[in-house]
Amino acid sequence: MKLWYQAMVGEELWGEYPAALRAIIDSVKDPGTTVEVHGIRKAGGAGTQYRYLEYIQTGEILENLHQAMRQGFDGFLIGNIADPGVREAREIAGFPVLGLCETSMYAACMMGATFSFVSINEKFNPRLRENVVRAGLESRLAGIHPMRIDRTLDMDKGFSDPAVRQRIVDRFLEAANTAVGQGAEVLIPAGGVPMAVLAQAGVHAASRSAAVLNGIVALVKMGEAAVKMDKIMGGHFISKSLSYAPPGRGQIKEFRRLYGHVYPTVEEDDA
Repeated sequence: MKLWYQAMVGEELWGEYPAALRAIIDSVKDPGTTVEVHGIRKAGGAGTQYRYLEYIQTGEILENLHQAMRQGFDGFLIGNIADPGVREAREIAGFPVLGLCETSMYAACMMGATFSFVSINEKFNPRLRENVVRAGLESRLAGIHPMRIDRTLDMDKGFSDPAVRQRIVDRFLEAANTAVGQGAEVLIPAGGVPMAVLAQAGVHAASRSAAVLNGIVALVKMGEAAVKMDKIMGGHFISKSLSYAPPGRGQIKEFRRLYGHVYPTVEEDDA
């Protein structure tokens, strides 16, 4: 099995995070699974809490999806808490596409009756709430609590400087324990970077034994399960009815004339 793990971080910006991410993935993937980790190379890789910057980077994600399809990958994992491009990718792909936020939320719902996000800063909160509504999980959300780290790149030092790592842990636990006091049973660190920092620090629970979910682990393991289910289901893991339906054979030739070689899984009519 081959999985493409698409991070939304610039490959030259985040210091030791790629190595930490790689270590987590290697420690949990099945022996027969290959997971290729890719970052952002063309532009950005630092500010996806801002919608315009996320939009710029989402184009590269979808280009990489096409590359993964050409290279014979079995699944595509989008490792960003905003789930950028997940719906578009599912409309394009012929294999499972999972996002970090959606996967983490559904995993949290199997771990406890309620969950809360601990976001990096308040700018992330509206997008997280939108994802909760889209997933139909409003009744399971206990709240969203920010760590108040305005510059996301500041977290990079958490992988190399024990003092910085401890400050991040302290801010996380302060927000997480507030969430627990308001009814949260599972805490989701809202982003791959804080998930990796907390995993490196060995933080797996907050007060009252409320679980801290490592969404990276959930994304990889559910990605593997989705690929296995896709094979059992004859390639129908993603429903191509309505929401993720691509254009039909009768339309695709015209769309390709206008947009280029889009929707590679759709065959053209011979007529």
